[in-house]
Amino acid sequence: MHAIVIGSGFGGLGAAIRLAAKGYDVTVLERRDKPGGRGYVFEQDGFKFDAGPTIITAPFLFDELFELTGRNIRDYVNMFPVDPFYNIRFDDGTVFAYRGDPDRMREEVRRFSPEDVEGYEAFLEHSRRIFEKGFVELAHIPFQDVWSMVKIAPDLVKLESYRSVLGLVKKYIKSEKLRQVFSFHPLLVGGDPQHAPAIYALICYLERQWGVHFAKGGMGAVVQGLVKYLGELGGTLRLNSTVQKILVENGRAVGVQLEGGEVLRSDLVVANSDVSWTYQNLIDPQHRKHNTNRKMKSMRYSMGLFLIYFGTRKTYPELAHHTILLGPRYEGLLDDVFSHKTLSKDFSLYLHAPTRSDPSLAPPDHEAFYVLSPVPNLQGNINWETEKTRYRDAIYDHLEKTCLPGLRQNLVTEKLFTPQDFETQLLSFAGAAF
Repeated sequence: MHAIVIGSGFGGLGAAIRLAAKGYDVTVLERRDKPGGRGYVFEQDGFKFDAGPTIITAPFLFDELFELTGRNIRDYVNMFPVDPFYNIRFDDGTVFAYRGDPDRMREEVRRFSPEDVEGYEAFLEHSRRIFEKGFVELAHIPFQDVWSMVKIAPDLVKLESYRSVLGLVKKYIKSEKLRQVFSFHPLLVGGDPQHAPAIYALICYLERQWGVHFAKGGMGAVVQGLVKYLGELGGTLRLNSTVQKILVENGRAVGVQLEGGEVLRSDLVVANSDVSWTYQNLIDPQHRKHNTNRKMKSMRYSMGLFLIYFGTRKTYPELAHHTILLGPRYEGLLDDVFSHKTLSKDFSLYLHAPTRSDPSLAPPDHEAFYVLSPVPNLQGNINWETEKTRYRDAIYDHLEKTCLPGLRQNLVTEKLFTPQDFETQLLSFAGAAF
C-alpha cells in the first residue's frame, strides 16, 4: 500500500510517520528546498532562524510518534522546558512573568491586582474543565457530521463555550492588564480573542499541565528528527516537488500530478497543504460536491503576520526567551486587524530570542531574533511592497526604546516576511498565517 503526503510540515511528517508505522510505503512531497513547511529554517550570515513555530506545548504528542515503533524521541531531539513561558511587557513598561509554577503565578497576579487572585483561580479551574473535555476527551474524536457535534453540545454549553475567550476572562478578572495576559492565547493559533470560542481557553491549562518547551538546535531540529525517523521507517521525502493536481477516480484520490507532468499513483493521499489552496487549486471542479471556491472565499481566515528575522553582534542577557510587547490598545487593535483589516500605527509584538536558551543558533557573542506583529491578511487593502520598510522601521524604533537598546547600530543581518510571502511561498490563501 502506497501513501502520498503533500507537505512536510509538522502535520505532514506526523501523518507520514503514522502511516509508515502501519506498514504503508510513504512518499512525502515538499515544494520547497527544505522540509518543515511553516517550520522552515532560514540560515543567513551564520544565524539560524526558525521561520514559524517557536514553542511546544504538548510534547507528549511527539513522544507518541516515536513510541509507535518502540523508539525514544530523546535519541532524535533534545527538548527542554522554558522558564518563564513568556514575559509580557505592557506599554507603560510593567512586566508580567508568565510561568507554570502555581505559587509564583498567584503572586504575580497578586502583584498586579490583589483583588483578582480569587478570580484568577476560578478562571484557571474553568480552563481545566474545558481542557479535560475539549482536549483530553474530544481531541481524538473526528467530527465528520453535524450529529457528532450535537451529541457534545450540552457539555460545551455547560462550559460556556458560547462565550469568547476574552468574554470568559472578563467574567472572572477585573484588571485590564490581567485580562490581556489571560486572553491573548488564541493569537498563538491565529484567532481573535474577542471572537474565538471559549474552548480555546484550554490553552492556559494545557501550558500549566505540560509547560512550554523548546528544542536544542531550534524547531528545525525537531523537523530533522522527524525526517530521520521517517527515513528509518522506509519513508521517502522528495524536495522541490510541487503538486499540481490530486488525481481523483470514482470519488477516490488515487495519486498526484506534479508540475512538469510526472504522475505518482497511490492508494491514498494526505494533503497537509493549505486547506483553501488544496480545494480551490488541486482538485478539479467536477470532483467537488459544492461550489468550493465560493465557500472557501466566504470563510473567516486568521490574521496575517509581519515578521522580521534579524541578528545582532550584541547580546541581551536580560531578555527572556519569549517576550510579548503589548501596545497601548488591545481590543481596538484586534478590531483593526481582524474586522476592519487596516494597518494601525500602533502594534503588539512577539519577540523570540532563541539564543537565550541555545547560543548555537548564532555566531559567538551574537544574538538571533525574530519579531512578529499580527496584521490583517490580504483581504485587507494593504500594499506590502510600499509599507514593509516603513513598518519595519516603526518596529525597530519600538524595540530600541523598550528592550533592545542599540539595536540598529548592532544589526548584522535581517530578512522580512509579509502576508504576501505567506501567499506566494507557502500557498496560504489570503496570506493567512495560520
